[in-house]
Amino acid sequence: MTVPQKTVVLPERGWRIDQRKALVVALLCWLGFAAIAIAVQTGNTQAIDRFGLMFWRGADGIVPRGPEKLLEMVRDVTALGGVLLRNVFALGAVVALLFLRLQREATLFAATVIVGWLVNSGIKQLVGRARPEIVPHLTEAGGMSFPSGHSFNSAVVYIAMALAFATLSARQSIRLTLIGVAMLASMAIAWSRVWLGVHWPTDAIAGWLGGAAWAFTAAALLQRPADRAADAYSE
Repeated sequence: MTVPQKTVVLPERGWRIDQRKALVVALLCWLGFAAIAIAVQTGNTQAIDRFGLMFWRGADGIVPRGPEKLLEMVRDVTALGGVLLRNVFALGAVVALLFLRLQREATLFAATVIVGWLVNSGIKQLVGRARPEIVPHLTEAGGMSFPSGHSFNSAVVYIAMALAFATLSARQSIRLTLIGVAMLASMAIAWSRVWLGVHWPTDAIAGWLGGAAWAFTAAALLQRPADRAADAYSE
């Protein structure tokens, strides 16, 4: 019995983000990040940080509000921004984009993630803020506190991933849904870091703003280098 051959039809690019709009979004996020960074460095966030960290706690100021199962759920959320799962998703996205013959998107996404990790690590060392110690840490956490690495890197990975796969659709509603879900998911990861007591609120907010800023900056500024790299790869 002969099995008929099937032809796999690969999707075509339907969209590329407008560079000017991407830069506007990036600029707004960078301004928010810079404002928080300056406030942290000048010691003007202590009151709001303490309030935000304690807000989730009960009357004893130590145990977060809610049932015990909520703690496990929050830990699951924060794991999405951890090194293992975040990088597994990023690597899977690169493989999927290459399979779809979207070399430009794969190159742009990989460069965005790698450089974003370097940017976050550099800022952490430059600021050198210690993690909060006024409440127990409900998950393992090490290194400097500002900006939150989970918040920064998850925003970079998930927003950049959404921008990459959004190129497959010509429908604006689908593109906006992908990008919106990525932004909300990375925001949830940022919130989980405060809830678990391992970051000050300004660490998480600045981390998310910085990560989103870099994702949109890279989408605008790295398009042409990604094009050249993809062309070289295809030759």
